[in-house]
Amino acid sequence: MRPAILFGLLTGLAAAPAAATFDGASDRRAAPLVHALYAVGTLYKYGGDSPETGFDCSGLVTHVFKKAWGVALPRRAQEQKQVGRAVKLKELEAGDLVFYNTRNKPYSHVGIYLGDGRFIHAPRQGARVRIESVYNPYWKARFNGARRVDPPVI
Repeated sequence: MRPAILFGLLTGLAAAPAAATFDGASDRRAAPLVHALYAVGTLYKYGGDSPETGFDCSGLVTHVFKKAWGVALPRRAQEQKQVGRAVKLKELEAGDLVFYNTRNKPYSHVGIYLGDGRFIHAPRQGARVRIESVYNPYWKARFNGARRVDPPVI
């Protein structure tokens, strides 16, 4: 099932206008998405930061950006809210970090925006990494902001 999900999402990403013509820059921007999609279905594990042990939300983000760009992002969502630059919900681009206020704690949850109104995240104990809509009433009501992290200059 995971390969079929991955194929469908990658096909959709490849067809997106921003990715219609690939060059070095857009390939590098897409790299975190590929690594994130490979994590779909991985069990949630508090403090987890690998596919072998499971992921929590910020562990998924650190793993993805380390694998994609070799960049070590801060480990906690509270710290990740400081990286990159702020973007508004209507300005989201694939690869942006999206932050949510869960448990009455601002910036307590983070995911990676995939495009088309969808984000990937490790939701909670007993669940698996999954894709959801940023417009789902639960997530929309808890949206705290987003950050754009640019690939390192090579």
